[in-house]
Amino acid sequence: QVQLVESGGGLVQAGGSLRLSCAASGRGFSSYFMGWFRQAPGKEREFVAAISWGGTNRYYSDSVKGRFTISRDNAKNTVYLQMNNLKPEDTAVYYCAARQGVYSVVAGHWVYWGQGTQVTVSS
Repeated sequence: QVQLVESGGGLVQAGGSLRLSCAASGRGFSSYFMGWFRQAPGKEREFVAAISWGGTNRYYSDSVKGRFTISRDNAKNTVYLQMNNLKPEDTAVYYCAARQGVYSVVAGHWVYWGQGTQVTVSS
């Protein structure tokens, strides 16, 4: 069982940056694939980024590649999402997720979820 708590969301102007954090509690954090998803009003939850257990492999959606960076600190049981050059279309609730096994872009394949943190990018 893993509990996830996101933080770091807020309001930022286009072109700005934010760093999201996701603190995990429970056992075995380093054995979980960690991911970030986002959901805008009226839209489905979509994959943003994922990182493997040791941090070696990282995956990004095409819409954020080159602007966002996912990282993790297994000693702190925390995963991060550094978001640079933010755009209004990045506005959404951002969710942290965890799963065992291999990475997946399908939200339904992820087992554990945080409560989400709002990111709003103004133009």
